[in-house]
Amino acid sequence: MPRGRSTFTKRQKEQARQQKQRDKAERKNQRKQERPEISEDDEMRKLREDAEAQAALFRVGAANPDSAGVSDGDNSGADQ
Repeated sequence: MPRGRSTFTKRQKEQARQQKQRDKAERKNQRKQERPEISEDDEMRKLREDAEAQAALFRVGAANPDSAGVSDGDNSGADQ
């Protein structure tokens, strides 16, 4: 029994989809192999450096307590 044209077209489309999927998986594997391996020590060192840089930014803001509004909260109860 002969198959219709639509069945042939669907089959071609499905084969093309599967081929694209295989190509994509192959490219992903190539990128994974080419990526430089980062050791856990390097990663932890980088995280520590980033955390220290962020902490330094907070310390700069905490150097002047008047600008943070800390003294305003202390005087509000003294007037009553």
